[in-house]
Amino acid sequence: MKVLGTLTALLCLAAWPAMAADPLKFSDPSGDDKGNGKYEYPSHSDYKPGSFDMTGVEVKDKGDSVEFSVTFKNQVDDVWSSKTWSPPGQGFSLQFVQIYLDLDKKPGSGFTDSLPGINVLFAAASAWDKVVLISPQPVSRVKAEVSAKASKMAKAVIVPKSVTVKGKTLAVTVPKSDLPGDIRSWGYQVVVQSNEGYPDAPDLLTRDVNEVAGEHRFGGGSDWDCDPHAIDILAGEAKGASSEKEAQYKALKFEPCSGSDAKPTAVVPMIYPK
Repeated sequence: MKVLGTLTALLCLAAWPAMAADPLKFSDPSGDDKGNGKYEYPSHSDYKPGSFDMTGVEVKDKGDSVEFSVTFKNQVDDVWSSKTWSPPGQGFSLQFVQIYLDLDKKPGSGFTDSLPGINVLFAAASAWDKVVLISPQPVSRVKAEVSAKASKMAKAVIVPKSVTVKGKTLAVTVPKSDLPGDIRSWGYQVVVQSNEGYPDAPDLLTRDVNEVAGEHRFGGGSDWDCDPHAIDILAGEAKGASSEKEAQYKALKFEPCSGSDAKPTAVVPMIYPK
């Protein structure tokens, strides 16, 4: 019996590294790319229904790096030919993904404001410490925008060197030196936005959500800066349940506002793996 117990323990130890290398996966229900439930896509044909509908997120510890993959309902296309930009873009055009991470889970440690242009808040108990940006814009452009518009957050912003586009999935790799620790101990929030090459002055490459949709503007929000400029996020337990749609709509609900003193009121959740 003693030998059998020892053998079982050894087999468990042998299997542990393989289990530890398994990716961390989140799911998001299809059809919730409506922000607070009322957002509408721009009218231009470039914005195909489902283009901003996040269906899954995968995080993989690769030893010396961490890989983040975000999958959408539809294929990720390069409708604006980003590779022809000067300098060249990343091979896709529409989506702009921000992955917020709570690394230490210490209340009051980190930031409770999102990056400029997203218009959401985080609770103090789940403030974010790092954010990984998946943008179609050239790396130099993204870094310049961060420096100019989010200087107080700049050290917490990670801009990967490149983006891999494969079918419906966008993937980036971040050195482990920038994100030390166990990926299963972090909190996560993934915000899907729309890339904007000519953003409003204070916004970091984000496209506005207006009260009424236009050719290149989402509708269903506000013409003032109190509405979340987020098309899709993770919500609930991030397992893809249909109830998570309502959880998202509730999180992105905003109070009506007017005037230049309008402020964000929507508080988005952090998702903590169990």
